[in-house]
Amino acid sequence: MTLEELKVYQRAMELGEHVWTAAQGWEHFAKDTVGKQLVRAADSVAANLAEGYGRYHYNENRHFGYYSRGSLFETRTWLTKAANRGLISREAYDSLLRDIDATGRMLNAYINSIGSGSQTVREDISEYCPHSLPNDQ
Repeated sequence: MTLEELKVYQRAMELGEHVWTAAQGWEHFAKDTVGKQLVRAADSVAANLAEGYGRYHYNENRHFGYYSRGSLFETRTWLTKAANRGLISREAYDSLLRDIDATGRMLNAYINSIGSGSQTVREDISEYCPHSLPNDQ
């Protein structure tokens, strides 16, 4: 399986694009402070997955998965700051939060599958979140 075939990587890439779109129209000060941090954090989710995927040992891959999860939490923090400061609508905030939560569940499943002795990468979140929405997978 290639990196680009990993569903969690695809989802992380989409999250970065959604965040970019949300912050793109902000005025200079908001972009320069909150916007840059938000976009960097969101982009780091996929970047860390890619770096871990390129490592030769599964422990290193898992380690970068943890970095990716940390970046996802950072993204959530900056998104909340953007909403609290009136930079994004409640609807945009809720939508991005759903993206973050779904990505997080997929990321946890992926991390748990790394080095499991199986050649199969688990990205099916149903065993971790049986009540998830169908679009979360």
